[in-house]
Amino acid sequence: MAGKKQLQKIIALYRIKSGETELDPKKIAEFALRNGVELPQPKSPLELLAREISVAAREDLRRDEQTKRPYRAYHSLPIEHADGQVSFVFVDIEDATRPQMHRSLTKRREQMVGDAVHLTYDADRWNAQNHDLEPIQMALDFTPDVEWRKASEVVDEEEEV
Repeated sequence: MAGKKQLQKIIALYRIKSGETELDPKKIAEFALRNGVELPQPKSPLELLAREISVAAREDLRRDEQTKRPYRAYHSLPIEHADGQVSFVFVDIEDATRPQMHRSLTKRREQMVGDAVHLTYDADRWNAQNHDLEPIQMALDFTPDVEWRKASEVVDEEEEV
């Protein structure tokens, strides 16, 4: 199986060879296969089922009885094993202790911060390379956006979450 660095080199080579600027991962995979990259080994049926369960848990929404707003039912918690490997387990929000919930929410917030940092790096790079065009400004204070979305949600009790 190819590592990330090898796949990144394949993407760059594909871009050069094809001249395309909008890159289709399926076309790149076909190109990679033609150029000697081995197909990854398929996951076992149990691993596939575990992944599907994780996706289902992350997407399971319930509605608050009073506000009728949706909330995530299950929250992931990183678990570090003795061998240094990290895996994730889920806790139902109704059963979560304060430390569990705090850890889960903090992890999600850190992911958002990481995305915001890279968003600014990307905008800074594009702006530097296109100094003759109007710079793209990205607001990072999400408070107004969150409040606007919360206020604009029309809660329909008949609507399925």
